[in-house]
Amino acid sequence: MKNDTQDLVEKGIMLPLMEAFYTIQGEGFHKGTAAYFVRIGGCDVGCHWCDVKESWNPEIHPPTAIGAIVEDAKEYSETIVITGGEPLTWNMAPLTGLLKDAGMQIHIETSGAYTLTGSWDWICLSPKKIKLPTPEIYPVANELKVIVYNKSDFAFAEEQAAKVTKDCILYLQPEWSNREKMMPLIVDYVMKNPKWKVSLQTHKYLNIP
Repeated sequence: MKNDTQDLVEKGIMLPLMEAFYTIQGEGFHKGTAAYFVRIGGCDVGCHWCDVKESWNPEIHPPTAIGAIVEDAKEYSETIVITGGEPLTWNMAPLTGLLKDAGMQIHIETSGAYTLTGSWDWICLSPKKIKLPTPEIYPVANELKVIVYNKSDFAFAEEQAAKVTKDCILYLQPEWSNREKMMPLIVDYVMKNPKWKVSLQTHKYLNIP
């Protein structure tokens, strides 16, 4: 990136856009609903099982004016999901301001590892052990989605659930590559602890993005 472009990215006026696409939300509370996804490049959380590792390096994704992102989004859906990578790597206030001005419903999927910026209608917090969420996101999270890769993740899930509000919806979601091993354990856990719900990556079963 050129220096002037980098400055715009750091201010959130441009963002490293990996991809944007219209699809069906596959996970969590809004599963089964149409939404326009905006995937922002850049993440240093580094989950070894991440299925979009190509999103990690922001340098390989073109800095894109947020006005262009919003104009494209308006063509598809009133619900916009900002994801990554880790979108909170960047200042989300300028982008969400423009989306709000356009009358959009704005959701975010985040690990919460960085300061919460922007204005959101729905916050999906998916915390990671490697880099824990910042304290300010727990009280405003609408759903907590913990990825279960091994048995120790159940204890981590309970630790995280203790930090969100009583109105936050709690989900356990099997990591895709290990789902056959972990799903029976998740089902058993939810049946014994019904405050939790099962989340599946239904878009992968539907073979859509």
